[in-house]
Amino acid sequence: MRRCSGFSLVELLVVLGLIAALGGVAYSFTLSAVGRSREAACVNHLRSLGVSLQSYLQEHGDTMPTLAAARSSKGEDADVLDTVLAPYSGGPDAFRCPADKKEFDLTGSSYFWNSTQNGLRVSELAFFGIKDRPDKIPLITDKEAWHPSGVNLLYADLSSSSQTRFGISH
Repeated sequence: MRRCSGFSLVELLVVLGLIAALGGVAYSFTLSAVGRSREAACVNHLRSLGVSLQSYLQEHGDTMPTLAAARSSKGEDADVLDTVLAPYSGGPDAFRCPADKKEFDLTGSSYFWNSTQNGLRVSELAFFGIKDRPDKIPLITDKEAWHPSGVNLLYADLSSSSQTRFGISH
């Protein structure tokens, strides 16, 4: 009796199952790496917006702009982050988070302005009872939690982070 050399159906299915499992792990890892790189790029955009805000503050006597938190569409005439800081930024893409697939196209910005800081001098900033701690007072945040760690924030000390540093005082 002559036996053919080759793979049996069971061996072939086992090999295909292993390849599929390895592919799934590689795909998951790739998605995670892409998400982290988009998060890092967004943190860098927020740092750049901090530089733009610093330029604005120098020209306006260290007084925060008076802005709406956001607008519902690009056609809405409102003083918002992307209209007031536009002359100080590197162009419209400065206001786009790489993970944002919808908000930027609709409204012109992926970021919210903390309107509780409107018109305040830098020395007067406060948030939920936090005073004299610019490293804990958020100024600009992502509009949505697009990133693996949630939202990114720019704080009043012009540092940006994916970590929330504030809490409500009693």
